[in-house]
Amino acid sequence: QVQLVESGGGLVQAGGSLRLSCAGSGRTFSNYAMGWFRQAPGKEREFVAWISWAGTITYYTDSVKGRFTISRDNAKNTMYLQMNSLKPEDTAVYYCATGGRFTSYRETSVRDYDYWGQGTQVTVSS
Repeated sequence: QVQLVESGGGLVQAGGSLRLSCAGSGRTFSNYAMGWFRQAPGKEREFVAWISWAGTITYYTDSVKGRFTISRDNAKNTMYLQMNSLKPEDTAVYYCATGGRFTSYRETSVRDYDYWGQGTQVTVSS
């Protein structure tokens, strides 16, 4: 059974930082691209960041470029999202998900992903 578990969310002031983690089990995650999405109240789930299966290629939505960094440790079956210079508009539930097998081309649609975590809340106060 494939499971993804996010952690690291919380309440932070604008300008602060958080590091999210996504721990996977039940699959050889090193073979799969992975991504982070977020969903704010009343809005659709939106793409945040993507990392290739080998961790050598990354891609970000424009609003987080230069502030967020996606990475992965395949030996630990864990993916991370380092979030710096946080803004109130970053407030959302953040989800990790698994993408294509051995994929090296960015995946930005929810339809590109099959397994999802339960989400972790990130709240940025002004």
